[in-house]
Amino acid sequence: MTAPLENYHARMQRVLDYIDQHLDGDLDLETVSKVAAFSKFHFHRQFTATFELSVHRYVQLARMKRASHRLAVRGAQSVTDIAMDAGYDAPDAFARAFRQRLGQSPSAFRKSPDWEPWLTAFGPLDNARNKLMQIIFDQDDVTIRDVPPTPVAILEHRGDRSTIPDTRRRFTAWRKAAGLSPETNPTFMIFRSERMPAVPADYSMDLCIGTDLPVEPDDAPIKPGVIPGGRCAVLRYPGNTTNLEPAALYLYRDWLPASGEEARDFPMYSRRQLALIPNVEAHEVVLELFLPLK
Repeated sequence: MTAPLENYHARMQRVLDYIDQHLDGDLDLETVSKVAAFSKFHFHRQFTATFELSVHRYVQLARMKRASHRLAVRGAQSVTDIAMDAGYDAPDAFARAFRQRLGQSPSAFRKSPDWEPWLTAFGPLDNARNKLMQIIFDQDDVTIRDVPPTPVAILEHRGDRSTIPDTRRRFTAWRKAAGLSPETNPTFMIFRSERMPAVPADYSMDLCIGTDLPVEPDDAPIKPGVIPGGRCAVLRYPGNTTNLEPAALYLYRDWLPASGEEARDFPMYSRRQLALIPNVEAHEVVLELFLPLK
């Protein structure tokens, strides 16, 4: 990375940090552009071009995310106070915006948070920060584990990646109907093809959730399966992302040749689970990439 680009990223990082630390303050365009020392006449376009969302949208999402944290801590604040702190003049307006974004009312979320839509709703915030993150792996980031066999329920995705959201919706609907939660049952993706095959229709991937419950015939196209046990190289990925290509590239191109290990005849797969951090208001995503070894 060139020195000018590093400086640009540092200035943009300063803006994100300032916004996150001053959500109760005045975060208009003039204020945040001064933090980055950019012209306010161009800053909104620079911010949007860099992060793929506007300053106003980023602030909205950041305030809503903080509100969801406070709701999850039952009894900490009233819904009305949380709505006001999020910048809404009335609880009804806050409730409408909250339901539209997370699929639950604030009171329902406080009683029983559904964290999977939460991750999706606030994904743009993670993506914004990832734009400035240059993830560099080294040998110490990889551990070799003996992984036990894991019974799973599987929904196969075959075909163009553009239809993955539909596959995810069907899988999520089945998971919820079966009473399986990503907080207690880890989810897996088994990558059976390249991420971007030359022929888009050749893309192949399995969505799985760990469970030893029987899969009934009426549950088709869900089917039972097992992720085989054995030795695996495991790379833990920082943060929540759907793009594991940098991690996969590192394992195949750099780690495997230097390790003296050989890959086993089973595809690379990822494991994701939500974990509540003690004394912290949000959920952490535990995301790991597994390369099966001989």
